[in-house]
Amino acid sequence: MKKLRILLAGQKRFGRDVLEMITEDGHDVVAICCPVPKPQEKDDKLWISAANAGVAVIPSGCLNAENCPEVDLIVTAHSHDFIGKRTRNRSRFGAIGYHPSLLPLHRGRDAVRWAIRMGDKVTGGSVYWLTDTVDGGPLAAQKHVFIRPGDDALGLWVRDLAPLGVKLLRLAITDIANGKIVRQKQDTSLATWEPSFLGSPPLHRPDLLMLPAPGQRFEQFVNEIA
Repeated sequence: MKKLRILLAGQKRFGRDVLEMITEDGHDVVAICCPVPKPQEKDDKLWISAANAGVAVIPSGCLNAENCPEVDLIVTAHSHDFIGKRTRNRSRFGAIGYHPSLLPLHRGRDAVRWAIRMGDKVTGGSVYWLTDTVDGGPLAAQKHVFIRPGDDALGLWVRDLAPLGVKLLRLAITDIANGKIVRQKQDTSLATWEPSFLGSPPLHRPDLLMLPAPGQRFEQFVNEIA
């Protein structure tokens, strides 16, 4: 299996667990995009692991084509950043991410809560290739789990969907490292999209900050962001 150079974008316990999995498998995490410490807030678990490992950190909401190192693969694990095309092009193979639903079902921020709210008996996890369509890229790995009576979103995530995400990302990364590229197109006729619940953080699009506003001269734009 080839050793991959990986940029990991994520947060919280899931991001930390994915980091541990990647390093256990012998790959090189060259940079991590995650929330940085703020006054009066608890330090993010992925940031703590990055600091302990001495890995370069790019603050969440700031990852773009200018600061993204050249890598073999970008992996997202509970990231709220939209990885734009220019940034994805900094990676040899592109970018993959984990979504806690059986894509194309329940695209969107709150897939777990919507699956329970809609009375689904089965849900699952999907590793997919990031494209310009949010949660719409080809599938690299997917598996189902059952929703049990009385489940809530947090319980289902902790018991089944988070561990499944680590396993599926490991499978997809191992496939890529071995030269096996799985890209199963999503059936858009079955796609559903549910809105985010109140209080969910916005989806950041860092690459859009690099584009000049309509009618703005490019030279003026460059001067303003310098």
